Amino acid sequence: MDEDLHHESHGTPRRRTTSRWGKSCSALHLVTYGAMMRWRSVTLDLDEPCEQSLAGGHSMAAGDVGEEVLARLEAVVDELAIAYPMTPPQVLIGRIRRHLGYVNALLDARKTLAEHQRLLVIGGWLSLLGATVNIDLNQKAAALARLRTAVSLAKHAGHDEIRAWCCETEAWRVLTEGDYARALELSKAAKKLAPVGSSIAVQATAQTGRAYARLGQRAETYAAIAEVQRLASSLKRPDQPEHHYRYDPDKAVAYTATTLAWVGDVAAEEYAREIIRRLAPSDDVSRWPRRVASANIDLSLALLVGDRADEAASHTLRAIASGRVVPSNQWRAAEVVRAVEARGLPEAADLREAYEQIRHR
Repeated sequence: MDEDLHHESHGTPRRRTTSRWGKSCSALHLVTYGAMMRWRSVTLDLDEPCEQSLAGGHSMAAGDVGEEVLARLEAVVDELAIAYPMTPPQVLIGRIRRHLGYVNALLDARKTLAEHQRLLVIGGWLSLLGATVNIDLNQKAAALARLRTAVSLAKHAGHDEIRAWCCETEAWRVLTEGDYARALELSKAAKKLAPVGSSIAVQATAQTGRAYARLGQRAETYAAIAEVQRLASSLKRPDQPEHHYRYDPDKAVAYTATTLAWVGDVAAEEYAREIIRRLAPSDDVSRWPRRVASANIDLSLALLVGDRADEAASHTLRAIASGRVVPSNQWRAAEVVRAVEARGLPEAADLREAYEQIRHR
């Protein structure tokens, strides 16, 4: 993996060309060969056999790389990122695998240097999103393999935005494992790589705040919250706010709720309730996006601080019932379960039963 994630990339040729892409396809092939081989090993080792055509029946024969195919693959990247909040990870990972297969099939096809660069970027985004879903499913080995691939492809494409997202994604993974100091280190690396004014610049800052909160560093936590609010205020609301890689005002509110809850600030209640009001389409928990489930857990933590454990149990039970608490987030629900049990409340038994059901699914 890229040095930003403190892993080595073995076997990548180090020949330099006079420009980012070199003077010929052969020069470019030397520069990107190592990344492609790692990419292929991830795809072939971890993924199901893939169809050899794009949606719509477009043939993937050699020589087919062109504007139509690349534009469609770029659109698919956005479609998958938009689907992320509402699609079960077990379903989404299959779609990502198929399209990684499509891209893999194009590696040996005839293409221009510009087309090759676009293909690397597409592969980088798909590998990154695949890693994110693997993290949601607690599939550590697959997640790390895909992150290494995404970092390597992004480096060869000169795409610092993807590199920054890779650092931020790995920061979240290690945070869920309890390594808060490492999460802070990776979040800072993401901030350094992030293009000015980008969504990842905001998200990396948010991730530093989360790490500070888990480390109990309150002053730094509040400073990060203020910086997120400042950065987010300068961004235009995206046309598709559900897009995982586009920051929007609702994400800023959700982030604030989580961070305040983790630092033990009762103000988290207001932010969590605001997210629930904005994003919950109805009382039908099965229709909730993932952020609403997380907001209910954040609300529970805030209610615990205010010694309202019975309400906390109710909101966490609703989050669990929604089916939107992915495996990598179950530890957050577990914090509420343990706190309710410690208070000896009658709601504890039902809450524990619901939690154990999702844990052993």
